[in-house]
Amino acid sequence: MGISLSYQDKIAVLDLGDDENRFSPDFLDQLDSHLDEIVGGGAQGLVTTAGGKFYTNGLDLDWLSAHGEQTQWYVGRVQSLLARMLTLPIPTAAAVVGHAFGAGAMLALAHDFRVMRADRGYFCFPEVDIRIPFTPGMAALIQAKLTPQAAVASMTTGRRFGGTDAEAHCLVDATAPEGAVTAAAVELLRPLDGKDASTLGAIKQTMFGPAVQALTGDTADCRA
Repeated sequence: MGISLSYQDKIAVLDLGDDENRFSPDFLDQLDSHLDEIVGGGAQGLVTTAGGKFYTNGLDLDWLSAHGEQTQWYVGRVQSLLARMLTLPIPTAAAVVGHAFGAGAMLALAHDFRVMRADRGYFCFPEVDIRIPFTPGMAALIQAKLTPQAAVASMTTGRRFGGTDAEAHCLVDATAPEGAVTAAAVELLRPLDGKDASTLGAIKQTMFGPAVQALTGDTADCRA
């Protein structure tokens, strides 16, 4: 199953799929195309979710190992998506229904809000354990969204945070039981209906300007 789009009233619900939902070039193209449709169609909010045990496992390391000469292009492509989600001109919420690792956890952080399943699944930045340092852009994204304490706890340890642990460290905003995560994310966005897109987009560009600049300008340093 690929990426699929549905709506709950004016809130777009984007299902990333039912496998590991890694960021292959095709996956990134599909996601960008759906974002074009969502924003262009006047949606009042976006929830991303998934249908399996993973929200997303992040970088497609198999593709990357087979196309090493395209590393700089690929990392730039991923970081452009993260920057776009960070500044999307509508309210956004990630329904983290399963594991979110590495760049997949970064995608969740790039949303305005996050709801995670309380009893199963991990939110984790494994970079320190797999010997892949963060790029400046990826570090800037994480540090723009987390407290200094949470950034150290998550970025330097490789710790796997379960839902309640992630909520306690403010990696996510709320938790919900199995089967209720996506609905809870939708409900987070309902009170935000009707926000002016141009104003909201401008606010996010200002709030996250340094992180966006780092994400879109550091692809020459492709260590992650």
